[in-house]
Amino acid sequence: MKQSISIFWFRRDLRLEDNAGFHEALVSSKNVLPIFIFDKDILDSLPRNDARVTFIHETLQALNTKLKNEYGSGIAMYHGKPMDIYEQLISKYDVDTVYTNTDYEPYAIARDNAIKALLDSNGIAFKSVKDQMIFEKDEIVKKDGTPYKVYTPYSKRWIEAYHSGRMISYPSEALLDATIKSIDLPNLDLEAIDFNKSMIEIAKYDSSESLIGDYEATRNFPAMDSTSKLGPHLRFGTVSIRKMVGKAAKQSNITFLKELIWREFFTQILWHFPHTATDSFKPKYDRIEWRNDETEFKKWCDGETGYPLVDAGMRQLNQTGFMHNRVRMLVGSFLCKHLLVDWRWGEAYFALKLHDYDMSSNVGNWQWVAGCGVDAAPYFRIFNPTTQIEKFDKQLDYVKKWVPNFQELTYPTPIVDHKMARERCLKVYKAAINQ
Repeated sequence: MKQSISIFWFRRDLRLEDNAGFHEALVSSKNVLPIFIFDKDILDSLPRNDARVTFIHETLQALNTKLKNEYGSGIAMYHGKPMDIYEQLISKYDVDTVYTNTDYEPYAIARDNAIKALLDSNGIAFKSVKDQMIFEKDEIVKKDGTPYKVYTPYSKRWIEAYHSGRMISYPSEALLDATIKSIDLPNLDLEAIDFNKSMIEIAKYDSSESLIGDYEATRNFPAMDSTSKLGPHLRFGTVSIRKMVGKAAKQSNITFLKELIWREFFTQILWHFPHTATDSFKPKYDRIEWRNDETEFKKWCDGETGYPLVDAGMRQLNQTGFMHNRVRMLVGSFLCKHLLVDWRWGEAYFALKLHDYDMSSNVGNWQWVAGCGVDAAPYFRIFNPTTQIEKFDKQLDYVKKWVPNFQELTYPTPIVDHKMARERCLKVYKAAINQ
């Protein structure tokens, strides 16, 4: 006779505490099997030593150890295509309900719809719960019900809704005894999923009162290293967004809170306009005649453009999986406008390298710098990579750290002349949008 269970499917929510979907599962069932699927459809395109996979694996092992030591349970780990794994689970267990937290990316939506159809055909309920956002989908819209396409009015409405509501917490950590008691749940080491341990570690985050309070004054200076490093932890759910927003909302300075709201703004844009994953929000910008010079693109990737602040950012990214936010704007603008390389090339490279890669934010920000997205920088706004140093790294501390040879003969000459590149960009963009 099959064991009767409910399943909680971990995805972008790798924590035991304040986990909305996990909480609903534990409240609703006394026999919850937590699972995680190392999804081949996602993993097969990644380098074998991807730091994000190491981070996910190590986080899962820590959660598994806690569940095993304190509750005699654990997380069942699988490697394969989600549809195949669920067919196995259905054949092994009498599954009542599958609980999970909602994901908003196009691949995740298609995957979940397919899993739901499979479960429906077997008489199994599928419950998806809001967890990684304060406000999701169409919860923050204009009075006429249409989505906001400009950040500032969206953020004002978001803040109003937040302060007029009541923050709910989900004490899943108090209910873990409802997980299935078993010592035979499948576990996987990195080798079993065909990955190696990365030598690059994902940084711990800082959400201290001092960092949040000083954020507006310090956030634009890359040498100060005063950003929170929260990105990967929000991406993989090792920290609760409710906890972080709660901390930020208590401060009189709301700059840090507004950065968290940008994340939700871009998420709802991708949800409302899924075509923006691959196409410009403003269609006329897809008429731009990109140069797409592969040699110049490789120099940009390698941090060999001859512009020290651009190169410092790219070298920081390549060596650490992180790049300072101010520098991200510069390197993105440089690629699209100085080199006239399609923003999609840069977006794909960041997706490969950034530890905090999140499709909605990555696509949204790349379209912002390229001028083709919602609430984008105007196409004629072209950052000067030399004067940016004067503004944000005047003592050259950041440049010296990542490009120590920038004043030596071994350092390359600039890949392109700024004035010429600016004029060329304006001409090409005008030709495209005035057609």
